[in-house]
Amino acid sequence: MPSLNKGTVTLVGAGPGDPDLLTIKGLKAIQKAHVILYDALINPVLLEHNPHADKIFVGKRRGFVKKSQAEINALIVLYASRGLDVIRLKGGDPLVFGRACEELEAAKEAGIPTAVVAGIASYSGIAAQHQIPLTKRAEHESFWVVTGHIRSGKMSDDIALAAQSTATVIVLMGMRFLPDIVNTFKQYKQGNHPVAVIQNGTTKAERSLVADLDTIVEQVDQHHIENPAILIFGLAANDPISHYKNLVQREAITL
Repeated sequence: MPSLNKGTVTLVGAGPGDPDLLTIKGLKAIQKAHVILYDALINPVLLEHNPHADKIFVGKRRGFVKKSQAEINALIVLYASRGLDVIRLKGGDPLVFGRACEELEAAKEAGIPTAVVAGIASYSGIAAQHQIPLTKRAEHESFWVVTGHIRSGKMSDDIALAAQSTATVIVLMGMRFLPDIVNTFKQYKQGNHPVAVIQNGTTKAERSLVADLDTIVEQVDQHHIENPAILIFGLAANDPISHYKNLVQREAITL
């Protein structure tokens, strides 16, 4: 049983980037926190919802020393063990490629009560922003969400499995392996298979383009699209309302 003097640990999903996409429950949790440990993809506006909490950056950003997952786990336990309510503020949804299990396990092993507040995942929030239907009746009736690289740093083997399906395939954290991912898809799809790439989705810094397997690598290089970005493979990427898709393409070309 947890001791009475221990605080709590709550993992809160901050959504894909637009601060207005934070859930009401997430907002309430932030406002009650004593300590907020936040990632690099968090919109800093969200931290203003609680001016009194201690804010600790634990993400990866140029100019900062990256904290290891073990160090983050230790900070969570340290502050909660002092009787403080700790918020671990994470981009998107904390249970989607967010290392949530490791942080929850660390807190539970220390006898600290835990909770999770779901967030709008980056893949669904960004797709909605661009009116990209991840599923469409009688056309693409399922979707895969795959990480671009696994813990060892190698490209995920699941990408090859996903490429063989008729589903929409969303790849997160895949820009480093974009040429390899595209070559994998080319083993199973034609060169005109649609691909969308969206950087900093739902934010004012968003940049995006729609291409195909034959041209996406060249287009990304030409227009300097970089991380953080998501990749969407399949007919869905070419299916937004026509005038909106063309606007996205024109914006990307003029950047």
